Amino acid sequence: MTKLLKNLLKSPSFIIGMGLFLLTIGGALLLPFFYHVNLGLQASSYASPNGKFLLGCDHLGRDMVSMLIEGLRSSLYVGLLTGVIATTLGTALGIYGGFKGGWMDDFVNLVTNLFLVIPSFVVLILISSSLSKGRSLTLIGLIIGLTTWTWSARAVRAQAASLKSRDHIALARINGANTFRVLTLHILPYLASYVFMIFILQVASGILSEAAISMIGLGPLDTVSLGTILNDAKNQGGFGDGMWWAFMPATVIITVLVFALYIINTSMEGVFNPRLRK
Repeated sequence: MTKLLKNLLKSPSFIIGMGLFLLTIGGALLLPFFYHVNLGLQASSYASPNGKFLLGCDHLGRDMVSMLIEGLRSSLYVGLLTGVIATTLGTALGIYGGFKGGWMDDFVNLVTNLFLVIPSFVVLILISSSLSKGRSLTLIGLIIGLTTWTWSARAVRAQAASLKSRDHIALARINGANTFRVLTLHILPYLASYVFMIFILQVASGILSEAAISMIGLGPLDTVSLGTILNDAKNQGGFGDGMWWAFMPATVIITVLVFALYIINTSMEGVFNPRLRK
């Protein structure tokens, strides 16, 4: 493991991706200590950037820097919540079905294929649109996580199925280890790096999904996110008349955040996958 970590730190793409990701995390957590976040009305509609408002104001006269800090925190929360739910559910079902085989594996495959046939984004839109009240960040993250776990389950299932015939698994079963012990102590540790890469992709998917549904007006109703900032800019004329501060900073933050997560995943795959390792 130490050798793999050293190899990761030798990867320029991992350093760049992790640096960008830590920069966004630092911005979400630390900037409120140095910048007074005020989401109240402070100026005229779409006031341009100036000495007082570094990135101008939105259509309601709210400080865009404050909006972006709050929006980044919200989007990261949804992404992390989605990643935890989708990765945990997908890993649990995939590893159990792949190891047990038989009718259990067939059932997991059936459920996974059923969810894969129906586009998860369509389901997400239908569920969000049916909730005209109470669409909180937690509920949005829960919905996204419960509609995007299937490809995680399929990927983990294939890995678990390939491991169950290993000698150390057979030895553990001979020594009386039950299924739970085998899965947690003898299979899951081998898949830890693989599961972590899945988690990273699920976080990125959650951030993009939240931004997408918020962009079309189906996002959280009780707070600000990067997606709701884009939705406000779209609905209130922020895309026109050169008012770039209404949408461009939020777009850049989403792009940088998701790009960082994807190149972290790519660099980790290059280190943890022997067939791709240089």
